[in-house]
Amino acid sequence: MASSSAPLDPAVVRRIARLARIRLADEDVAQLQVELGSIIGWIEQLNEVDVSGVDPLANIGAAAMTLRDDVVTDGDQVDAVLANAPARSGPFFTVPKVVE
Repeated sequence: MASSSAPLDPAVVRRIARLARIRLADEDVAQLQVELGSIIGWIEQLNEVDVSGVDPLANIGAAAMTLRDDVVTDGDQVDAVLANAPARSGPFFTVPKVVE
């Protein structure tokens, strides 16, 4: 489904990719314009739904929590987990110091 609004500008697509920290090659910009335009089209379609008789969800506390056993199912993948980390020190994530 195409967006009824104006197509996204390539500069906007590049900015979205930068904010999402996604490396974007120049040849991928056009494809991402189409995909993001499609997503915006779906959102515009959702905005057309009449929700006037639907109460807003105010409390999810009454929902029962489904519990499961705490079992490691994909352990021993330190290198795979840290592959996209912006910085690492050995088997750990490295984050900027925020408290002096």
